[in-house]
Amino acid sequence: MIKNDIIIKSPPVMGLASDPSALTPIHLPGLMAFEAAARVLNFGKAAAELGVTATAMSRTIKILEEQLGVRLFNRTTRSVGLTEAGTALNAAIAPALASIRGALVQVSHGADRPSGLLRINLSYVAYRILVEPHVDAFFAAFPGINLEISLDNQLSDIVSAGFDAGIRLGRKVQNDMVAVQLGGLQRRVVLAAPDYFRERSRPERIEDLLGHDCIRQRYSFGGRLFDWKFQVAGQMVQIDVQGRLIVDDMHSVIDAAVRGAGIAFAYADFARQEIAAGSLVRILTQDSATDDAFHIYYPHRSHMPGKLRVFVDFMRDANRPARP
Repeated sequence: MIKNDIIIKSPPVMGLASDPSALTPIHLPGLMAFEAAARVLNFGKAAAELGVTATAMSRTIKILEEQLGVRLFNRTTRSVGLTEAGTALNAAIAPALASIRGALVQVSHGADRPSGLLRINLSYVAYRILVEPHVDAFFAAFPGINLEISLDNQLSDIVSAGFDAGIRLGRKVQNDMVAVQLGGLQRRVVLAAPDYFRERSRPERIEDLLGHDCIRQRYSFGGRLFDWKFQVAGQMVQIDVQGRLIVDDMHSVIDAAVRGAGIAFAYADFARQEIAAGSLVRILTQDSATDDAFHIYYPHRSHMPGKLRVFVDFMRDANRPARP
């Protein structure tokens, strides 16, 4: 028997009740059974479509007619036809139920052919290192997905801002979030433009940085300056560098270093284009520092949207660290 456990309140269809202003309690499964029977005008076929017995179908329609106080079908042993009230009800609900079925089909197909707008919030550093190099390949693989990239150095609340996911360094996220690592640990290296050393000596040891103009970077959301820390002989060594320029994003650090404004301490992956072009060179090549890896995070859901699932899988594979 079709279960009548979902109740909605809706205004009666004109002609179905003596008091059009009254709100009539309607059982949604009953409406679905009625629409199926009205579409095929055969209780047996409608019952088979819904996976119930013909007896259950007849009983459900009878309950609906009693609730509405009108007859919906004219039934004989040989034929089934709609009454005037049944015709009016069918005209009102059939388009809505067809729309619901279409939406369910679209969602189901979306798992195999993901499509739609995907909104990602991330820092420019994460975008340049992890996403930008692979956007064209992602679009080629998933032509139905559009990307909206929001560059933001703040730790945004992606749910309240309407984003599907965010990418940040580390995995310190809210309890209701899932964090997936993208790429390996980030390595900071010391960089400078070749022209910077025309009138300066090249640092040979970490402590030599104290005599140079270093470009410092401040956390935009905390106000604290990035520490210049290095792993030396298995120990952490911190240098309190000085410099005339302080910025709050790594892109500005790299730009300033390329202009010869000072020595930079930045992610090797972020500066790979400048290193490859020769506009920046590594110094103190024996020394570097390691930060955490980037993670993509998103709300925990029992059913992850297909467009987000393929984005996470694609970017994770594209940024998989190379084995030594």
